[in-house]
Amino acid sequence: MKFLFLSRGAHLVWDPAAPCAAGGAELQAALMARALSRLGHRSILLGADTGQQDGVEWQGIRVRNGGHYETGKLADTLRAWFKIHRILQEERPDVVVVYGWTALLYALAWWRKIVPFKLAFVCALDAEIDGEFLRSNPLRGLFFHRGMGSADARLSITEDQAAAFRRQAMSCQVTRLLVADRTPSATTSKTLDLLWVARCEEVKRPALFLDLAQKLPWARCRMICAPHDRVLWQEMQARAACHPNVEFLEGVPYAEIQNHFDAAKIFVNTSSHEGVPNTFIHAGLGRTAIASLEIDPDKMFDSFAAGVMARGNFEDLTSGVQHLLDEPAALNAAANESTRFVDEWHDNDRNVASFLQGVS
Repeated sequence: MKFLFLSRGAHLVWDPAAPCAAGGAELQAALMARALSRLGHRSILLGADTGQQDGVEWQGIRVRNGGHYETGKLADTLRAWFKIHRILQEERPDVVVVYGWTALLYALAWWRKIVPFKLAFVCALDAEIDGEFLRSNPLRGLFFHRGMGSADARLSITEDQAAAFRRQAMSCQVTRLLVADRTPSATTSKTLDLLWVARCEEVKRPALFLDLAQKLPWARCRMICAPHDRVLWQEMQARAACHPNVEFLEGVPYAEIQNHFDAAKIFVNTSSHEGVPNTFIHAGLGRTAIASLEIDPDKMFDSFAAGVMARGNFEDLTSGVQHLLDEPAALNAAANESTRFVDEWHDNDRNVASFLQGVS
């Protein structure tokens, strides 16, 4: 079968010249494309224009340049749509896969009448199905929601998301996140206490990590904060410079990101909304405990005592992190549970098979 993944930045995962890592949904699109290619399917990544050569191949995956469809500006989207239509006609995919929200999902659902294919949507964030995105973005959210309902297949990354789909009379198949190939660690010791990794945007609440660093001035902290909201990023950069215990990095290439988790004792998540953070998987691969202010996909912390689940309480997050750093036995136990979480929930063979079942 031929699969085409519409993902603005998934190709950056395999681009050897990319300066920084892609986001979580983009990473999963890239990993799934490669996994399918390894099984003998044909995979295409239709990315937004980041300067990539149209038609180049990385990791056995064909990369197409779809123009600037990701900006949210109507003129950019209309110009890009002509490119996307041409690529669909040229590639003639059996399945078009979309990870995460985009108003283009509705356009793709309608376009199947002209260029036939099966449309599959993979829910990346709880907000895409629980109504939060629709409330925050009434017009784009309406088109997206209609496209989601019109898709031939819907997949989720948690059981909770699948249940939300079914409550709205939409079928759904659960396929948990894939794990990247593990390379030998370049780090042999835990030289960092706390690590924070995310794109700089309000939903990630980066300021709370700096608040945590301020409350624990003796902790060695690293913040990998890729620019997304440029104004917020500049504010975070300036704030971080005021904390001598915080190392602030703009971004790192995807091939290097695991080294930072390997070096950290605790990974800290301060987001208000996510599906399943890819960073939780990186933490498990690095035997790194997880401290989450609010994100608890499928109540994973009830099944895996991987660190701290603060249930939205910042003081509990702070005290929980301090306890782990003060008690080596507790930290070691949490690190083991973090690894067990990845081993038990994120088996690639099982999850790729689930994906194929969901789109068949």
